[in-house]
Amino acid sequence: MDLSIAQALRVNSSSSIAFIGAGGKTTAMFQLARQLSPPVIVTATSHLGVWQAGLADLHIMTERPGPLEELEHGLSGVILVTGEADGERTNPVNNHLLNWLQQFCSYHSIPLLIEADGSREKPLKAWAEHEPPIPSFVEQVVQVVGVTGLGKVLGNEHVHRPELFSKLAGLSIGAPITPDSLVQVLTHADGGQKKIPASSRRVVLLNQADTPDLQSVAQGLAQSLLRSYHSVIIASLKQEKIFAVHEPVAGIILAAGESTRFGRAKQLLDWKGRPFVSAVAKTALEAGLSPVLVVTGANAEQVEPAVRNLNVTLIRNEDWRSGQGGSIKAGVRALIGKTTEVAGAAIFLLTDQPQITTSILRALAEKHAEGLYPIIAPMVMDQRANPVLFDRATFPDLMMLEGDVGGRAIFHKHRVEYLPWHDDRLLLDVDTPDMYRRLISDETL
Repeated sequence: MDLSIAQALRVNSSSSIAFIGAGGKTTAMFQLARQLSPPVIVTATSHLGVWQAGLADLHIMTERPGPLEELEHGLSGVILVTGEADGERTNPVNNHLLNWLQQFCSYHSIPLLIEADGSREKPLKAWAEHEPPIPSFVEQVVQVVGVTGLGKVLGNEHVHRPELFSKLAGLSIGAPITPDSLVQVLTHADGGQKKIPASSRRVVLLNQADTPDLQSVAQGLAQSLLRSYHSVIIASLKQEKIFAVHEPVAGIILAAGESTRFGRAKQLLDWKGRPFVSAVAKTALEAGLSPVLVVTGANAEQVEPAVRNLNVTLIRNEDWRSGQGGSIKAGVRALIGKTTEVAGAAIFLLTDQPQITTSILRALAEKHAEGLYPIIAPMVMDQRANPVLFDRATFPDLMMLEGDVGGRAIFHKHRVEYLPWHDDRLLLDVDTPDMYRRLISDETL
């Protein structure tokens, strides 16, 4: 599925977004503006080149709201609002006009896109003391990075403010710019994190990944950057192509059942020296799922100690008798409360499948990064299998589940992408003692 930049950024009709960094800020901003329903207002708290005004349908140079108020009911297309021109550059908008724009756009549900940085058209940059001028009200900050700067020598040709970049990266002027040094700059409090409002969603847009080699290099940066950003997008804006959107994927382990058919708590059955629930949680953590939530219910007092030595969050579902739907809702509710605007998706795992491997969990997460698919399920020998990944766009529907139904109850409402998988162990779950004996007798597991 080909993603647009609007889909990759998860933009809604009333978003306020600031673009900072280097390597394609203006291109990213105007590409996004063209993908949104008009009208869209674009402005800048930094200088813009006068030539860039041609990217808009209308350019208003003003120091006050008056000209916009006159057009209030006739706004259409992409409207660029800047200060007056000063030679080849436009001045930034003043704070009074900026705050008015924010209130105006919020009231009318108009997207407000703001360029809040300058880079002299270099692929990389560092930030002076006054930079970047990011408004405190923005909901999202997009840090644009030109990956063509990697491997180049650190100097004025490829980096805006190379001396400051050198200090942040611990890299000498004239040395090649390495992926590790770029990560250090982008995650530094005085570097890529500088002046980003605490409440804003933080996104890195790794642009200029125009070749397979550069795409591979960008992929290698993603996991390190996700420690400081909510999302890492790999793109070639020149090709208008989004290659991947990396977001944290949570794990929600459903461990609340009473195991009536089995006759005792399946969560505590032994799997290679560990209780089932502990084995599943350990696999989820090793696969990089974060956060990992364990939903308990029946036998909670016995089940919860089995995972207390692991980095998981315990969620008690007091309504466990209502069935799996209640446990799914409890997990999603806790995930939303714990990680608002962080987890891009959740994989639901069953405690009676301790044989699940890190490979399938990583494959589901990688498939999600390719297209932000709403639902991804493994397909084994023409049969749908568990575990299943649900994008956060499906969370509202999961919160409406009632009774003893799983996530399959919403498959008809969302696109389901199937992941071919050649491991029939995913089809086995432990409902009876015979199935358990079959599971533990299979030496290949």
